[in-house]
Amino acid sequence: MGKISEYFTLQEMTVTHSGHKNDPSQGQIDRLTDLCINVLDPIRKHFGQPLRVSSGFRSIKVNRSVGGSSRSQHKLGMAADIEVDGVSNYNLAKWIEENITFDQLILEFHYPKDGIHSGWVHVSFNKESNRGSKLIALKSNGETVYIKTKKI
Repeated sequence: MGKISEYFTLQEMTVTHSGHKNDPSQGQIDRLTDLCINVLDPIRKHFGQPLRVSSGFRSIKVNRSVGGSSRSQHKLGMAADIEVDGVSNYNLAKWIEENITFDQLILEFHYPKDGIHSGWVHVSFNKESNRGSKLIALKSNGETVYIKTKKI
């Protein structure tokens, strides 16, 4: 599995620890490539250090095993959950919001008291149409709640 963009390989965009096969179709690979070129590569260039992809493409079985939404863009190859070492996830999300064209941006489970390593950032890219949707995900009474926001 080779490089699909300047900084990313197909292998790192499809890694899973679920035990299930996670092999994308050519269409899903094409969408992962678009995500890397248009979103992840510019983030890597700006921050000047590797970014960690905790979840990129997810097959249906992988998505189900990690509790992903049935409508998850991960299954389409359009989304990644990311962090950059030494950068708070809030600052990462703000930079994406202000500098990148995206379909959906979610600051997930970031609690300021926990500092840099709290939660992660979900970002997606849709070559056909990017909504610029911004959400904050929090846990409330054991349930995930998504709050639509105008600004992260």
